[in-house]
Amino acid sequence: MTLYADHIATVRARFDQALAATGYDSVLIYSGQPRVAFLDDNPAPYKVNPLFKYWLPVTQSPKSAVFYKAGQKPVVYLHKPRDFWHADIHVELEPWQQYVDLRIVADVADIARDLGAELQQAAFIGEHFAEPVAQWPVAAHNPEALIHHLHFHRAKKTAWEIDNMRAANLRAATAHNAARDAFFAGASELEIHHAYLAAIDCREQELPYNSIVALNEHGAALHYDVLATQRPESSRSFLIDAGALYNGYCADITRTYARSSDTLYAELVQRVDQAQQELIAKIQVGMNYRQLHVEQHLMLAQILADLNVVKGTPESIYEQGYSSAFFPHGLGHFIGLQVHDVGGFLRNEQGDHFDRDTRHPFLRLLRDIEANQVFTIEPGLYIIDQLLEPFADNADFNWQVIDELRPYGGVRIEDSIVVKAEGPHENLSRNAFAQLG
Repeated sequence: MTLYADHIATVRARFDQALAATGYDSVLIYSGQPRVAFLDDNPAPYKVNPLFKYWLPVTQSPKSAVFYKAGQKPVVYLHKPRDFWHADIHVELEPWQQYVDLRIVADVADIARDLGAELQQAAFIGEHFAEPVAQWPVAAHNPEALIHHLHFHRAKKTAWEIDNMRAANLRAATAHNAARDAFFAGASELEIHHAYLAAIDCREQELPYNSIVALNEHGAALHYDVLATQRPESSRSFLIDAGALYNGYCADITRTYARSSDTLYAELVQRVDQAQQELIAKIQVGMNYRQLHVEQHLMLAQILADLNVVKGTPESIYEQGYSSAFFPHGLGHFIGLQVHDVGGFLRNEQGDHFDRDTRHPFLRLLRDIEANQVFTIEPGLYIIDQLLEPFADNADFNWQVIDELRPYGGVRIEDSIVVKAEGPHENLSRNAFAQLG
């Protein structure tokens, strides 16, 4: 647990700095609890507060909390109710417990009773919609200054965090291979999804996000999550965007496959994959992520020109907005405790923000690149009729070629990259596939 020891030392230092900078004595991080549906008593799947699992690898302990006072050993309250309705909660002896003061509570109210007057000095971070937590007399609820300070520094991952993300990517790659094989065997979207889950013994609610499993033209819907139950007459293409979790850390991988290797679409898949890898090789500490995004647009514009989809030079295709009709989303995002991890618009720890880019409004990351950041690189090219409609009478667009590509939907390739101070950078996703052989 040497990596974890270093990690929790870093987390403590970051909280010490954030508390001092924002004037709070201590912090109470609530793990959260399930919410029930409207007019129902059936709860939605529980998702832990990311700042709770920042401290410790515990993701399925609702109504628990971490109390941290600057410079002192963190106190972890794990909720273990006396409840004959549900399976008993077993608190396994794990190495991380030696770095905290672990206290088991049968009632969430025991947390406030144990803290006493300390509670009034603590900033509360987390959801507080339910009693008795809603009425706790804390110093503040989710103060923005404190959260901004923490989120700004969370962008740089510790060695322990990166190690967890390696494991998450290995799980996801294992499942991706199973999904790929199911596609080539002619499975439906739902059958492919089931193969994905079975490959890693995972329930759907244990994934970091809803998987995108898209056959044929469905690949043109960027967040497609229908999971059709019927097998199509012909499975021409397959786009899968799906991840996995390990110790609360996320993997987010996208792959695209063409059933036939001798089609224009198959060439498009190969070219986008190549462009993605070439862009990753250009990543440098100190450059701005938006610069990468624009460079990827130019590379994709070259593909559009080479495949006779659009006329023009890469520069003219980009400047006239043509490339955005085929590549409308951002190049990528921070990833870690959350799939779309926080801090992509923060200029500094004080919480000043970058304005959202008007040319590229869906770009989630505008910061300069630093060592130990982890972000995705996910270019794509799609045939989306809604985005092509404004160019219906434009002679620069080769509508015959576009019609040829339309039944395939689109292409997206996504990997997670660990930035190194001195390259080469670590590609968590491709390394995971390579490890599987």
